[in-house]
Amino acid sequence: MLSVETRHAVHPEHARTMGTAELRRHFLASDLFVEGEIRLVYTHYDRFTLGGAVPAGKVLVLDEVAETRTSTFLERREMGIVNIGAAGTVSAGGTDYALERGDVLYLGMGSGPVTFGGDGRFYITSAPAHRALPARLVRLSEANRMELGEDENSNRRTINQFIHPKVMESCQLVLGYTSFAPGSVWNTMPAHVHDRRMEAYLYFGLAEEARVLHLMGEPTETRHLVVGNEEGVLSPPWSIHSGAGTGRYTFIWAMAGDNVDYTDMDFVPASGLR
Repeated sequence: MLSVETRHAVHPEHARTMGTAELRRHFLASDLFVEGEIRLVYTHYDRFTLGGAVPAGKVLVLDEVAETRTSTFLERREMGIVNIGAAGTVSAGGTDYALERGDVLYLGMGSGPVTFGGDGRFYITSAPAHRALPARLVRLSEANRMELGEDENSNRRTINQFIHPKVMESCQLVLGYTSFAPGSVWNTMPAHVHDRRMEAYLYFGLAEEARVLHLMGEPTETRHLVVGNEEGVLSPPWSIHSGAGTGRYTFIWAMAGDNVDYTDMDFVPASGLR
């Protein structure tokens, strides 16, 4: 079963007027992972698409998606898939890929239908592409690893870059995930914006009762979303994206836009936030 929800872009002046329910309706992606279903959110932020596929031991096929008006979803797109569950398989282009928890699979433009199987919980990201590039399965051991932060600032974390120029080539999709040391809860502080690229977060690995307070909005007009396990957040180019959790968590970040330069950020000091 396939379901697709469309999200339109929001002007920052409109976001300033939003209450909690409206903010959540536009920027929070919930209920992405449902057994036996593929659920997608098609956005008008660089036509980025995110979603989840949970085969639950059966077979799910992602092929034609009416919103793209193409014969197959990947006819003019590339895709990054992260397995956040148990072992599973993804098949595309005549090749079967076995994904363990934490593995990332890149599929290039023109890969055809994508089949999901096994017990995986597959997080799907996709962006338009301009040329076909080779598929690649990237294990955690092959990611580019960065250690940042300090215990005293509660932000010691490991950034693992998968779909990234230091690891492999893509058209515009950049993806990785960040995990925290025990006792650390803060992500992406000092905050930043990058007007040339949108970004999406998926928070996972939270305890059932745990939450992340995700900060968003213009630097001088900040807002927040309370986010639970396996929920996503859309971050427009004009918005900061930062947050802190009530317990340990991991978040997947994925970006699309004008470039693939991970360091293309305009930092905002904490003293400048309002």
